[in-house]
Amino acid sequence: MAYELPDFYLPYPPRLNPHLETARAHTRAWAARMGFFDDPDIWGPADLEAHDYGLMCAYAHPDCPAQELDLVTDWYVWVFFFDDHFLHAFKRTKDLKGAQAYLDRIDLFMADDPPEPTNPVELGLKDLWARTVPAMTDGWRRRFVTVTRDLTQESMWELFHIDSGLVSNPIEYIEARRKVGGAPWSACLVEHAVAAELPARLASTRPIRVLTETFADAVHLRNDLFSYQREVVAEGELSNSVLVCENFFGCDTQRGVEITNDMITSRLHQFEHTTLTELPALFAEHAVAPHEQERVLRYVKGLQDWQAGGHAWHLASSRYTKARREHGPLNVSPAHVKSGLRNFSHRPYTETTVRLPQIYMPFTVRDNPHLEQARANGVRWCREMGFGDGLPGLPSTALWSERQLTSFDFALCASGLAPDACAEALDRATHWLAWGTYADDYYPQVFGASHDLTGAKLSNRRLRELMPLDRLPLTPAVNAVERGLADLWARTAALLCEEDRRAFRRSVEVMLDSWEWEIANLIQNRVPDPVDYLEMRRLTFGTDLTFNLALIHLPRRPPNELFRTRELLALANAAADFGALLNDLFSCQKEIQFEGDLHNAVLVMRNFFDCDLDGAVTIVNKLLTARITQFEHVAGTDLPAMLDARGADDETRGAVALYVTGLQDWMASVMRWHAQTTRYPETELRRRSAVRWTQGPTGLGTAVRRIHSLLPMGAP
Repeated sequence: MAYELPDFYLPYPPRLNPHLETARAHTRAWAARMGFFDDPDIWGPADLEAHDYGLMCAYAHPDCPAQELDLVTDWYVWVFFFDDHFLHAFKRTKDLKGAQAYLDRIDLFMADDPPEPTNPVELGLKDLWARTVPAMTDGWRRRFVTVTRDLTQESMWELFHIDSGLVSNPIEYIEARRKVGGAPWSACLVEHAVAAELPARLASTRPIRVLTETFADAVHLRNDLFSYQREVVAEGELSNSVLVCENFFGCDTQRGVEITNDMITSRLHQFEHTTLTELPALFAEHAVAPHEQERVLRYVKGLQDWQAGGHAWHLASSRYTKARREHGPLNVSPAHVKSGLRNFSHRPYTETTVRLPQIYMPFTVRDNPHLEQARANGVRWCREMGFGDGLPGLPSTALWSERQLTSFDFALCASGLAPDACAEALDRATHWLAWGTYADDYYPQVFGASHDLTGAKLSNRRLRELMPLDRLPLTPAVNAVERGLADLWARTAALLCEEDRRAFRRSVEVMLDSWEWEIANLIQNRVPDPVDYLEMRRLTFGTDLTFNLALIHLPRRPPNELFRTRELLALANAAADFGALLNDLFSCQKEIQFEGDLHNAVLVMRNFFDCDLDGAVTIVNKLLTARITQFEHVAGTDLPAMLDARGADDETRGAVALYVTGLQDWMASVMRWHAQTTRYPETELRRRSAVRWTQGPTGLGTAVRRIHSLLPMGAP
């Protein structure tokens, strides 16, 4: 268990707020008034002095005035006391029922008319809420309620893992740690501390989300390195990245420390990359006013200060084990620089031969009786939409051949996805799969190879116009991608109520947006950060779209509120990751060697771990297996327990069971299709490469021709 802390990437110097001593004195008196010292088994005044949260906040918020520093410090004293109070009352006793009731009451104190507090945690929250929210808008309050609820309620996730003895897989851990670890909550407080509330229309955009999440991940993973001895060894916690790495990779503690530290560095590089490349584009696209830009950049600076200050505090606080290796205030080593440059050094079209591993699949495929009819109808529909025709402005080129229209066999995949659907519904699912795959090929070939991000954005804007919520299209379709979407939207939207229509449209839009992200990476020749890649891969793979198609086919669906539960979210994400990672294993040679792409999990893992191809394949397969075994555990254990706790009736349980079966069908069918389609075998890839088309003129000044070819006749 002994380990040495690593050489951290510390690009920002810590600075200390001059109001440190007043914050220390204020929060000491405040904690006493709230009753935090009433039970000496949890905290006493000496514990608060030793942990020194005043120092933490003075480091994390070096520029805020004294009164604001007092408030923020009280918040952190409250959150750390909550964590220790919950540990004492419920983690050690494993009182699941009492823990949930305790957490549910906490929610009541984030309201205008809270009840009377019954313990120090409730009293502290009531006081803090009244002192904090008046300065902020309703939008910020809603976001702060959400992240505070995540922080408290997800303590149950830690408790479940202690009770079951299970250690998370890496993907599950990163997602859950963001909530229970509280750094998104800290990011909200940064807005308050630096008086830089994010503009409401920007708060949910990808760049702001990525900045907040990379900040959160780096904070949490750093904390895991310092707290391993306290949490894992002394307290028996199972929620620590070092332990997750030990368990997943079968490595010793020191190697787990090194992997965790590499991830911290990668997330900080992602933070910097997003700030420098995505924020300027966001400001331009949303016409963000200068004073709003200044607020966003002040928020970014606040997150940087928190990163630097949090590290300095970890070195000083008695709450954590001290480092055996001491660091100066700023550390950017050659290794950190090299790891960042490696992301931009990929050589496209390198030979890539993958030996597919044994893939774990516990579910069986059920086929739809209308499969053969759907096959014939699918090929005919693809022809009608023009999937075998030349591309706009390039009549001698075709993305798919007549042979591929048949041999890709999208009906086979749809048959397993919707085994109980009627013939019309199976046709519709087949056509959606064909359209999504064609568009996924179209974007990198037409826009990616020519580095034409403007053309992709224009195309996406037109595709959005082909999905009117009122079902009254005003934009004529001018190419195969547009014709296919216009036809499918008209046929699908007619089946949906307004709420479901809006959700379905959103599932298409997030996929379109994710393709812009891919093109931006191709332009920069940047291999993505592993966490960013895995989370964006769900979108680029179109899992939201195909999951929504599955919901349409269900005879009855679970209540909407259940889709927001930890259990159903975990099932959906695990299934989505299985499908995406499976696709990456089968398509690795196609994408890397024959298409010059860099969006593949095998390449991402090879780049991050600096390992050979076989090692990267092994890691991807382990992740794939971990996600499907997590699916099995949630479906078999966590989900029934959640339904029991909610007192779900038979109708609800039946609807949930159908939904789970649908996800199982989805995974089994996706795996069967990948093994049987002609889209991925090397012999077929070489056949297609021999007749590879060219996309026409490239270079400076030629993008306008491709943009113009996407416009209707007569358009400017």
